Amino acid sequence: MISQIKGKIQKKKQLSVILDVGEISYEIMVSPAVMKNIDDSRGEDGDITLITYHYYQMDKSKAIPVLVGFVNEIEKEFFERFITVSGVGPKAACRALSQPISVIADAIDRGDMALLKTLPGIGEQKAREIIAKLQGRVGKFGLIKDGGPHDRPAAKEDIKDEATNVLLQLQYKKNEARDMVEAAVKRNPKASSCEDILNEVYKGRSKNG
Repeated sequence: MISQIKGKIQKKKQLSVILDVGEISYEIMVSPAVMKNIDDSRGEDGDITLITYHYYQMDKSKAIPVLVGFVNEIEKEFFERFITVSGVGPKAACRALSQPISVIADAIDRGDMALLKTLPGIGEQKAREIIAKLQGRVGKFGLIKDGGPHDRPAAKEDIKDEATNVLLQLQYKKNEARDMVEAAVKRNPKASSCEDILNEVYKGRSKNG
């Protein structure tokens, strides 16, 4: 069982890389989600170490060994959890993971059918099965720093000022407006626009009311 492999990327394909390991080259399947960040994982010598999932693809009367590569163990763990869904094999999972893993995990946790259906090969029924199987079990993967929503900068001061000014126009006092905006940003650090902040302010007041 091959659990890890180190070498230089000789060639990238749509869903795989050719890794040169000495005098041997391995083709390793890589999902688009992992491929986006793979170059950032190269060492100073140009080598990259991939954590691998090793399985055998059955083709008529023979079993073909296949490696699926990941930059770290947490990506592999999500992949292994994803393929526990009935009908989602390793190859289908590689195609489906076209968005950052944090985005997919967040969609599963929120039951976001619309986003899941945008993943290659995932229709409405499969999206339902993914949510039914994994909802409430993938929260930690939403914390991966892979370009997902949580990687957006915290609300900038000018955006907070804009939201405060809107509240002032709605007849709130200045100190009250500032406190409401700060509380909203604290509850939702992903807020990246004035509208995001004001929506969070409204939600907060609805809960308190």
